Amino acid sequence: MASSASPATELDAATLQNWMSRHEDLAVLDVRSAAEFESLHIRGSYNVPLPLLSEHTAELAERLGNRVVLVCQSGVRAEQARGRLAGAGIDTARVLTGGVPAFAAAGGDVVRGAQRWSLERQVRMAAGSLVIAGLAGGRFISPKVRLLAGGIGAGLTFSAATNTCAMGQALSKMPWNKAASEPTAQSVISQLPVVR
Repeated sequence: MASSASPATELDAATLQNWMSRHEDLAVLDVRSAAEFESLHIRGSYNVPLPLLSEHTAELAERLGNRVVLVCQSGVRAEQARGRLAGAGIDTARVLTGGVPAFAAAGGDVVRGAQRWSLERQVRMAAGSLVIAGLAGGRFISPKVRLLAGGIGAGLTFSAATNTCAMGQALSKMPWNKAASEPTAQSVISQLPVVR
């Protein structure tokens, strides 16, 4: 999934590396789940999962300065977070182009942990498997089972049109995606540097 960020709000990996070495007022917020963050994250970044950021935008915005970079797996969730922060008065936030994988591929300083599939990869696997099951079930069990494939196709179309993902939200609640404990609003806010 590609980011929908505009060029004015995007930031490439090389520029982020430069900023990280030059700017003390920089806050890099990783809006992926705690399990994704545990697998791979930018050294020095703060894990603020998108649902937490969405629920506590105003509180978080009070602690952030003007130099904020939002990261996720591909840029989609980071762009959603950028929109939320813009609504809270932080309209200078940038979205890292290509997400954490692009930063790692560019030689950026990352921390690697227990390897897990990204949420986006899990969605692709689940959707593809359900479509295959619907088509096979329609062939061998009952033609009505093909409706499963149609339902998944309709869901993916809706997901693209609205830039949301109900399947991703459901998968994020699965036990294998809860291996790392999700941060709380208090733990995140207390970690963020105080804006001077």
